Amino acid sequence: MKNLSAIASEIPFSEMEGIKTGNITDEIAGTGLTLFHFPHGARAAVDVSGGGPASRGTNVLDLARNDTPLDALVFGGGSAFGLEAATGVERYLEEKGIGLNTGAATVPIVVQSDIYDLSYGKSDVRPDAAMGYRACQDAFYGGIPQSGSVGAGTGATIGKACGMKQSQKSGIGYAAYRIGNIKVGACVVVNSYGDIFDSGVKIAGMTTPDRKGFSSAEDALYGTVHSGNLFTDGQNTTIGVVFVNADFTREGLYKIAQMTRNAYARCIRPVGTMADGDTIYAVAAGKSLVRADINVVGTLASRAMEAAILNAVKTSRMADSQFLENL
Repeated sequence: MKNLSAIASEIPFSEMEGIKTGNITDEIAGTGLTLFHFPHGARAAVDVSGGGPASRGTNVLDLARNDTPLDALVFGGGSAFGLEAATGVERYLEEKGIGLNTGAATVPIVVQSDIYDLSYGKSDVRPDAAMGYRACQDAFYGGIPQSGSVGAGTGATIGKACGMKQSQKSGIGYAAYRIGNIKVGACVVVNSYGDIFDSGVKIAGMTTPDRKGFSSAEDALYGTVHSGNLFTDGQNTTIGVVFVNADFTREGLYKIAQMTRNAYARCIRPVGTMADGDTIYAVAAGKSLVRADINVVGTLASRAMEAAILNAVKTSRMADSQFLENL
């Protein structure tokens, strides 16, 4: 996916303006955080397609709410427990004088979404306020985007239809593209119930019981019809964000987030189930935003997200022996 066409070209994610990135990784516990700070503020919207999201502050992005600039977006592990990390982010930004000036105090606007990684590593160690504070420090003092089993992707796994013993390692991934003066970047933490596909070919996910080949998460789901087992697994969430340097309203960004969902459908099967918390943010960030057609940006955002999903999986490959030691 180096070139989408003769017009669109791949660029380093670091070329996306108006975004500072921080990562904190706890390799022993198998969890972590990834933070995006927007020095110039950002306009954002969110689309939630999964049935079990773990999130904090997303109501501020509802289309019926005030159009308040977003200061930071946090992706983390720890499921609902890990949402405490946003408190540390807020404290750090407040100390820097960043946020909404209410007259009585400066209130940072921070939104967070988490994956479920409690079945990988140590279930009693989760991202907390101290980790959120350190993620901000990393972002402010030279943090860079990192793919693989780092940050929020530290404990990410895929293909869990028959449990962790038949799953594989995943992580966090990035991709960015440019058409003229329009830039679109994507980041995603792939922690799915389903398998991962590249151009219709399965490349990762649920294995056979002996882990020597692939099995099908989709077939496992269909098998519940005959087995009588209830589909109650809620240990999955793919959380992603697309960044654009274009001037869209929040309604426009919401449409872009919806269009980006096509990437999930192309790469993850099954996806968006009641056992997933699948979420996509769309963020317009940068000091000088350009004018752009929403159809162009939404289509490119979907392709960027597709590339980011594949990047997350391919950079997180892990030997079976090492992977199984963490279960």
